[in-house]
Amino acid sequence: MNTLIVITGPTGVGKTELCLSLAEQLGTEIINADSRQIYREIPIGTAAPTNEQLQRIKHHFVGTKSISDYYSAAKYEQEVMSLLNEWKSDIALLTGGSMMYIDAVCKGIDDIPTVRDDIRIMMKQRLKTEGIECLAEELQLLDPEHWETIDKQNPRRIIHALEICHQTGKPYSSYLTGTKKKRAFNIIKIGLTRDTIAKIKRGQIIYDHGELYERINNRVVEMINNGLLEEAQGVMPYRNENALNTVGYKEIFRYLDGELDLKEAIRQIQSHTREYARKQLTWYKKDAEMTWFHPDNADEIFQFIINSI
Repeated sequence: MNTLIVITGPTGVGKTELCLSLAEQLGTEIINADSRQIYREIPIGTAAPTNEQLQRIKHHFVGTKSISDYYSAAKYEQEVMSLLNEWKSDIALLTGGSMMYIDAVCKGIDDIPTVRDDIRIMMKQRLKTEGIECLAEELQLLDPEHWETIDKQNPRRIIHALEICHQTGKPYSSYLTGTKKKRAFNIIKIGLTRDTIAKIKRGQIIYDHGELYERINNRVVEMINNGLLEEAQGVMPYRNENALNTVGYKEIFRYLDGELDLKEAIRQIQSHTREYARKQLTWYKKDAEMTWFHPDNADEIFQFIINSI
């Protein structure tokens, strides 16, 4: 395999149909880089490729894990690199919106030990009995350096760092070298955006996300119509699994608990999805290797790829 084409962008921007078309033109398969579409029980809420789309082009890492399975960006890196070592085509197409998964393949991530089952079970039990606030205080004591940079709104990040601390006896931060790994293939990064420039204020560009936001709002309604409520009911016994700690399910669980009415749950899913899309765009736009296109410009994107190979 000589070239890895990475096509990414915020949720709802229109990656799926474009990548299906490109894969057909390039004669290759698709490697999924969405950290939730990998779970087989939740295809509606994660906007996973449909059965028809999966039959059209072979996909890797779609519906291959159960929501109760332990998985991580480190495992994803290992499995994708193993797949690419056996890839039969000269070109591979990787697409998705999970920033850490994409960076894991393109840049590599630090060699952090895989957490043992007994440590995971112990920390899961402590989360139930002690609560996230207590565990957060413990991490602050054990690894103050990592505590300064960690996303404190993400319980899974806090727990994972503690798992490493307990298993190794070392701070989680001691494993974070930030060294970029060399890859044996060329990487072409393409970012998709529907943003337009609204204005320039004090030398700063202000973007209009209107087109993307409308697509996100409509897609949430479509998910509801396609059976998101029933899907969430089916996985509710597993609601504490990390796979379900995500936009869409958290709000629907609150609706099923009677904390929200359906209209408010839908509004919150739309709002939280738009917020996540903004975070994705902020992350991607820091990457100087990314070339940006509107997803409707398929011919232009295809020609750019051909010229870059």
